[in-house]
Amino acid sequence: MSGHSKWNNIKNKKEKTDSQKAKVFTKLGREIAIVVKEGGSNPENNSKLRDVIAKAKAANMPNDNIQRSIKKAAGELSNVNYEENIYEGYGPGGVAVIVETLTDNKNRTAGEMRYIFDRNGGSIGASGCVSWMFDRVGTIYINKTEQSDDDAVMMDVLEAGAEDMQIEDDFYKVITDPTNLTAVRDELEKNGYAIEMAEIDRIPQNTVTPLDEDVATVIKLIDALEDNDDVQDVYHNAILEEE
Repeated sequence: MSGHSKWNNIKNKKEKTDSQKAKVFTKLGREIAIVVKEGGSNPENNSKLRDVIAKAKAANMPNDNIQRSIKKAAGELSNVNYEENIYEGYGPGGVAVIVETLTDNKNRTAGEMRYIFDRNGGSIGASGCVSWMFDRVGTIYINKTEQSDDDAVMMDVLEAGAEDMQIEDDFYKVITDPTNLTAVRDELEKNGYAIEMAEIDRIPQNTVTPLDEDVATVIKLIDALEDNDDVQDVYHNAILEEE
């Protein structure tokens, strides 16, 4: 796995056990709560909610669960205040790590993040210590079929307002300005493209390959962070062998 591609993460989400899926759905429900409170429960008028719904569908979250989360956020979560926090630090071998969290208890989450980093050969740094190494972009993953014409897709992607497109074996990765993500995705869907996932991403400007003796610990650190209930996303700049 690598810090600059989420395609395998998408596929892995589809293959998780029921207990793992429940954890993912809980995190997505929390994310839905945030965007509903910010912009309302109507996806037509709330572009951030549309983006999270697309993300939830990519993780195979049932539509009934999505709708329940939206209704719950709109009507029952007025007394729950989730706070967004970002933690930055280093893993073994100087791997840069950014962790985005949503929590109702900042002190608890801060302690847990520090513990996970320390326990797995890493360390939390000051705000901004590694974020400058990453570019914040919008990413859209389009399913590639046997009928797909790379040149035609590229033309449609650029006409939709995207900045670039990367062609892989089984998907197209579309790069957009973060503020233009929803508009580009909507235009591509209008043109009949099946969107697998659309979200704001952090892409490392440079990657590092950890030493063989550090690889297992780096993977353990990333897995431990992703498994934490308050963690929404983990970004890193390590190139790691696929398991």
